[in-house]
Amino acid sequence: MTYCVAVKLDAGMVFASDSRTNAGIDQISCFKKMRSFVEPGDRSVVVLSSGNLSITQKAINLMEQRARQTDRCNLWNAQSMFDVAQLLGECLREARDQDGVFLAQSNVDSGANFIVGGQIKGEPMRLFLVYAEGNFIEASDDTLFFRIGETKYGKPIIDRVIGHDTPLEDAVKCILVSFDSTMRSNLSVGLPIDLVIYRQDTFCLKLHQRITQDDPYFSQISRRWGEGLRGVFASLPNPEWLNDEPGGSS
Repeated sequence: MTYCVAVKLDAGMVFASDSRTNAGIDQISCFKKMRSFVEPGDRSVVVLSSGNLSITQKAINLMEQRARQTDRCNLWNAQSMFDVAQLLGECLREARDQDGVFLAQSNVDSGANFIVGGQIKGEPMRLFLVYAEGNFIEASDDTLFFRIGETKYGKPIIDRVIGHDTPLEDAVKCILVSFDSTMRSNLSVGLPIDLVIYRQDTFCLKLHQRITQDDPYFSQISRRWGEGLRGVFASLPNPEWLNDEPGGSS
């Protein structure tokens, strides 16, 4: 399992992914699930992946191979992020068509998902969620973020904090809290976390941070968020109707 998040704001975009993979409780490894493709001044593209590791790696490798074929649409000549999302979806379908039947023979799920986002010169920033079947949807004014992998635990904080005008710095804090909540509830998600910030119209990725187990800032965020939650919980009033229970407080 994994956890990946990407948000699109007025100021830019934030991408984050964990690095834990597991094929059973005694087979846990670390693999990077974020790839970036940058041509300074022209395009910045970030891809996050979840699901079957061999399928996601093969799909990315197919996309990179096609990038060397200048007679067809590829990463470096695509005119829009829509074209990039379509290219990634095609590569995902091809990988599953080639290997899926053999994985199924061993009852191995070939499902995989991607988040792909960024900006190509001549159009605004765009963000897409690519499903296992290769089709995709785009983030909108009503949907500012996508998550893939273990998505149950980290969503509430993002729902409460993220808006169009959220500063990138606040979005980073929010996403790290989301990861902390997820890791506390599911051991299949874990450090390191890869985090990238893209600022609108820069066409470069100036900040790429890898957050490891001994990262002091993440440790501080985790500790202070936990303390804050416990403090707020302790300050909540008891329901008045409990006083009506036999033996309740008077």
